[in-house]
Amino acid sequence: MRTTFKYLAILSAAMLGIVSWTTPTAGQDAQSLSAAEPEVPALREDAESEAGLQTYMGRPIAPPMHFSGAGWLVRSTRVEEENPARLLRTLELKPGQVVCDFGCGNGYHTLQLAKRVGPKGQVHATDIQQEMLDLLEERAAPRGLQNIKLVLAGEADAKAPASTFDLVLMVDVYHELSQPAEVLAQVRSSLKPQGRLAIVEFREEDPEVPIRPLHKMSQTQVMKELPANGFKLVGQFDGLPWQHVLFFARDDSPLAAKELIPWAGREVTP
Repeated sequence: MRTTFKYLAILSAAMLGIVSWTTPTAGQDAQSLSAAEPEVPALREDAESEAGLQTYMGRPIAPPMHFSGAGWLVRSTRVEEENPARLLRTLELKPGQVVCDFGCGNGYHTLQLAKRVGPKGQVHATDIQQEMLDLLEERAAPRGLQNIKLVLAGEADAKAPASTFDLVLMVDVYHELSQPAEVLAQVRSSLKPQGRLAIVEFREEDPEVPIRPLHKMSQTQVMKELPANGFKLVGQFDGLPWQHVLFFARDDSPLAAKELIPWAGREVTP
């Protein structure tokens, strides 16, 4: 039975479902908290203070989503807002590949990635909260997916083995990394020579995307940070409703570098 509790009000008012770090009250376990879907997924006018936040290259670092907000990750409106099926097609995954869903949360993308790479492939589902991994495990078990490896990382320890991944996917995650340089160094090392890092972030350039500015990133800011940490742009996709998709490889990868095409407006590809 769904539980009604004070977090629902917080979730419905919080952009990206990011809630305060208040400890759940007695009887409110991770599963019941994750089941609560906010009625209002985004309230742009509800200002979020940046005072006291750590910064990186001039950008305030957003706090990560608490596991008590996990229900927002599986909200019914997400298909329309983000078109995850189109994102998956854009990733061009192949059976047998090894990929990492970095900042996987309760596994919204993990489960689909596992299906795409098949039983001979593997998905490392990485998160800094054990509760999120527990929720993912509960969702994966009835689906019979045996190719998901749960990885509990630290804020500065990506737990990313060297030369392992064909793809590392970060969906609405990079802007929340509290130690971006340290994590990027490990992610870079974890990529195969032709491996790619996919950065998916809500478009800061688009005022119609109803997400708090703290949880958006511009192409310019991403391009300021990633090349400075040993990556080169090797592709992009601008056909999602609300998000940029930028593909990077190690700067010593044989993949050809690409010039960024600045986002030009709200028209998206079919």
